[in-house]
Amino acid sequence: MSTYTRRRLTDAPFLAAATGAAPSRRPVWFMRQAGRSLPEYRELRAGIGMLESCFDPELVCEITMQPIRRHGVDAAILFSDIVVPLKAAGIDLDIVPGVGPVVAAPVRTQDDVRALPRLRPEEVGAVTEGVRLLTDALGQTPLIGFAGAPFTLASYLVEGGPSKHHERTKAMMHADPKTWHELLGVLTDITIVFLQAQLAAGVDAVQLFDSWAGALSLADYRTYVLPHSERVFAEIADSGVPRIHFGVGTGELLGAMGEAGADVVGVDWRVPLTEAVRRVGAGKALQGNLDPAILFAGPEAVEAEARRIAAEADEAVTMGAAGHIFNLGHGVLPDTDPGVLTALVELVHEL
Repeated sequence: MSTYTRRRLTDAPFLAAATGAAPSRRPVWFMRQAGRSLPEYRELRAGIGMLESCFDPELVCEITMQPIRRHGVDAAILFSDIVVPLKAAGIDLDIVPGVGPVVAAPVRTQDDVRALPRLRPEEVGAVTEGVRLLTDALGQTPLIGFAGAPFTLASYLVEGGPSKHHERTKAMMHADPKTWHELLGVLTDITIVFLQAQLAAGVDAVQLFDSWAGALSLADYRTYVLPHSERVFAEIADSGVPRIHFGVGTGELLGAMGEAGADVVGVDWRVPLTEAVRRVGAGKALQGNLDPAILFAGPEAVEAEARRIAAEADEAVTMGAAGHIFNLGHGVLPDTDPGVLTALVELVHEL
């Protein structure tokens, strides 16, 4: 894989913490830091659909830059959506406001799986052009690329959209494991192509979001999901950039998710970082894990929780974690006051 476009960011605190080096300050960024919590984002996106925005390189660049300018976070994350590679490959879907991704023809049979298109790198050319614009605009701030993990993509395709119980997904896993693994194989291929395209364009790290993996038991995760996530991480291992793995409600899966091959494991707010390092094992960095709802509780509560998490993180490092990247335990909620985030960044940098 060509990495000739990647910048040398030897002093970036985010990259240092992710790779086991000593950062000059505690790094912090926020999942969903670009988006509805920012008035400048809402103004820019007025009248423009989500997927349309994701395929406009100039918009991708500007939206990704907004929280960098406003908050001074230590990493940017590419503005995109986990269904972008599916849309780019030719799958008929849309992101419906207030609902989420909706798939026109859900995937339920082996014939459906075999009819799925594959992704070609040129089909995400708008995304990679956005990455190139960003590597020029960001200066010394690292850029995180990302993709949805195969299981989470499969859940959207099988259910036809967001699901509370993932009943059709779990039914396929158990009733027709051959078709399930064939589906996950196709989605793994798509995910790898999407991440490799971002890496070739110059992202400095990647994060694999397995948003819905927390719906699974550990046994199901190991049997039906882990081998495919392992292949994603293995195929991008030669990129030389930090690889992050994150899911929501995945406390019982942290050990297995750590085995998938990431260098950094994201932790939601349910599990203390000191317990997370026990489950993940030594040698990997941790990312997290302030509950995003705490941002509504007032400055004293935010400060107290941030200090608690920083102290837990420091203890986790003494227990064998390679480093700590401060983040939320999930994404920024839409009604969050941007000023609270800016103040939190300033606080974390002092801790």
